[in-house]
Formats: sequence, structure tokens, C-alpha cells
Amino acid sequence: MEKKNTTKTILIPTDFSEVCNNAVNHGLDLANEFGFAVVLLHVVNKDTKTFLQKENIELSDLENKLSSFVDEQKEKHNLNVSYVLKTGNIFDEISAVANEVGAALIILGTHGKVGFQRLTGSYALKVITSSSIPTVVVQKRLVRSGYKNIVFPITNSTKDRQKVNWAIAIAKTFDATIHIYPKYESEKYYKGRIMAIVKQIKDIFKEKGIKHIDKVSDEEGGNFAKQVIDYAVVNDADLIMIMTSDNQALPMFDSWDEQIIFNSSQIPVICINPVKIPDTKYSWY
Repeated sequence: MEKKNTTKTILIPTDFSEVCNNAVNHGLDLANEFGFAVVLLHVVNKDTKTFLQKENIELSDLENKLSSFVDEQKEKHNLNVSYVLKTGNIFDEISAVANEVGAALIILGTHGKVGFQRLTGSYALKVITSSSIPTVVVQKRLVRSGYKNIVFPITNSTKDRQKVNWAIAIAKTFDATIHIYPKYESEKYYKGRIMAIVKQIKDIFKEKGIKHIDKVSDEEGGNFAKQVIDYAVVNDADLIMIMTSDNQALPMFDSWDEQIIFNSSQIPVICINPVKIPDTKYSWY
């Protein structure tokens, strides 16, 4: 596959845990396909300092480990790989470094309490929403290289259309099939709204030559997030594309975002934060 001539970058935060290594490997695979550079980031915060003290490790040893790992990946993947070591708040630094390096994508490994920085639950959601840059969330389960089946849920929010540019770029790169999965609505107004959004998106996919299928969720299926995950499992999905909620009133642990992002099947999820300006500005494809 011909690589794109671009200087775009994938940023991958790491705390050297197993799940973060999974995120690094996933990010390197994507960088290889997209022709992107990779920047690994470790933020030295109080959790890092506690871990280093407990394990009797010097900060310089940590940086040497990061540097050696980067050199190894450069040679192994023939990619432009570098690292950044920062001290501060992990949420602020990930967003700041993403802007500094011109990141087009962030790959975030999430886990329970096995990683010493504990990027899970509301902490991971805070990282995701701290930047306008799309974030791919991976968990501990190893995932295969590339994306062949991508689930594209649609609600009655017009913001779902902001996922289209990324869907096109990913689908073209991997010759993937987009599974458009609109939420069933019984109320006439919302049903008409979703149908209009689906038609607009399908027309764009047709124009761009993107393989796609669509299936409305089950009227009696209950929780839409669960239906999305179940559909993704049955259809061997490699990725779920969601718009994160911009409704701060939603309870964090009952939200649509968290149900999808931390799905028990550990399917990677790309999270795109809604913007108030035309999403074409954020298209790199």
C-alpha cells in the first residue's frame, strides 16, 4: 500500500503497562498504514514518582528505557518514532503535547489498577475529552492489525455527521466496510431526523466509494449502547466510532460514552469530540 506523504502524528501516552504496550503496538500498526509519525509520551506525575520510589528506579532509568524502546521500534517498523517526557498533570500534558506535536490521533490504553497511572473509568474519559483530537481507546485484549469492519452508531444528534471524514479515511486505508447502525426511534420527529441523517451519510459514502451496510437497531432491544456492542461482536467489528457526549449533566458512570468505551468485549473505540465549527476543518484525508 502506498504511504501518504504527510507529517501527521499519532500520540501514544504510556505508563509501560501491558495495556499501554498494546496501545503502542496498535498505534505503530496504524502509523505504518497511514504513513504517520509516532510520538510516545510519558507524564511524570505523583503516581510515577510513587512507582519509581517503590521499585527503586531512578527517573533517568525510566527515560533510558523509553529511549531504548523508541530506538527499537524505529528499527523494527522503519517509522519516524520519538518520545516526550513531561512532568505535570496527565490530563493537561496529554492535551498540550498533542497540540505541540500536531497530533492527528491519540491512542489511549485503558485498564484497571494494573497500570501505575490507572487510566480507567472517569480518568480515561477526562483524557479523551481534554483534547479536540480523536482518540482511539484500546484495552488489554490484543487486537489484530487494521480495521475491516467498523460500526458507526447513529442517534438523533446531527453531530454524528462529524464522524464521516474519519470513517472515509479509515475505510479507504483498510478497504473496510462501514456498518451504519441507527438507533430505533418510535416518535415520528426523531425517526424522521435519524432517517435524514442516515441518508446524508449514505450518500456521502456512495460518492466516495465506501463499502457500507445499514441496519436499524431492535425496537425491543433495550439499551442502545448494549445493542451497538452486541452488533459489533456478532459482525466481528474491529472498531466502533462514537461521538463523545458534550452534555456535562450526564452521570459519568451511566453515560453512553462509558458503556461503549469500556465494553467488555474490548473492541477498540474511536472517540470524536463534537466541535462547534464545520468538521471539514478537521479532515486530513
